[in-house]
Amino acid sequence: QLQLVESGGDLVQPGGSLRLSCAVSGGSLESYTIGWFRQAPGKGREGVSFRRSDGSTSYADSVKGRFTISRDRAKNEVYLQMNALKPDDTAVYYCAAVRGRLIISRLWSTDSYDYWGQGTQVTVSS
Repeated sequence: QLQLVESGGDLVQPGGSLRLSCAVSGGSLESYTIGWFRQAPGKGREGVSFRRSDGSTSYADSVKGRFTISRDRAKNEVYLQMNALKPDDTAVYYCAAVRGRLIISRLWSTDSYDYWGQGTQVTVSS
């Protein structure tokens, strides 16, 4: 059973940076597609960034050029580096996983993922 634990959320000023971590246990992340989602108050959960099992990555238009997804194979962790943060980035951020390589059209659907972390709060405010 795969387990995901997010960390790194915090209160940060607009324009600041944060790095979120997703620690994966119970399986090698190299065999999984990993996604970062976020959910703002009163809104649905939306896809932010994805790393498929083949190493390819995808980003939501709203975060392109500001966010970067990466992984540390030795630590079995996935990261989301977030720069130039905006108040609209305020949300609970979740990592999610599914075994194998999802086709691009399926990356953005929460139904595609079998495993979820508990979430970490990111607040962007002055």
